[in-house]
This record gives sequence, structure tokens and C-alpha cells, in this order.
Amino acid sequence: MTRTISKGRLWTARVMSGIAILFMLLDSIMKLFKPAFVVDSTVSLGYQEHHILLMGILGLLSTILYALPRSTILGAVVLTGYFGGVIATQVRLDAPLFSTILFPVYLAVLVWGGLWLRNEQVRKIFSFQK
Repeated sequence: MTRTISKGRLWTARVMSGIAILFMLLDSIMKLFKPAFVVDSTVSLGYQEHHILLMGILGLLSTILYALPRSTILGAVVLTGYFGGVIATQVRLDAPLFSTILFPVYLAVLVWGGLWLRNEQVRKIFSFQK
């Protein structure tokens, strides 16, 4: 038994998920092509240059899993793990809280919020009822 959701709710979910997907695609593709500013900023975070390609591949695979309807929940879980690594890196560097450390949390809210709005299974799992 599936329920239909309103057009407004569906479009809100698509926009939320789309923003997160577009950001992660841009981030991952930039890591794959490794322009100088990406290399410089990643090295300044404490990673070596040879790690950039692996991070780009992992980010891209996670994003693709999230973007595909059949694997969207798995993608959201893997992206959440990826975002956790970003948070840990920023905390280690004592970065500003709201603009830098919490930015992956904002992305996670878009990922899970978009999924919650459009997926009844996720709403059942993360229900606010007793």
C-alpha cells in the first residue's frame, strides 16, 4: 500500500535532495580532476595529494547511490558517514563552527530531509510519534 504525496511536498523533497546531489557531484568531480585549488585546500586539511582521487571516487559513488531511487537509503547512510569524516577533519583543525564544521550537517539535513519527505519507509523509521 503506497500513499501519494502532494506535489508541493514532492518538489520540496526534490529540491532538497537536488541541492545536496549537485554539491556532492561538483565536489567529487573536482576531486577527480584535481585542479590546483583543490589540491592546495585538501593538502592544507592534512591529507596527502594521493588521497584526493580516492575521496573523489568515494564521494561520487555515495552520491550516485543516493541519486538512484532503488539505493537511495543506502546512499544516504554512506553519505552520512562521508559527512562524518568531513566534520572530524574540520573539528581537528579547530575550524569555525557554523560556517565550516556544521556545513556537512546542513548537507545531511538536506539529504535526510529530502528522503524523509518523499519516502514513507523513512518516515516510519524516523517517526516522531510514540
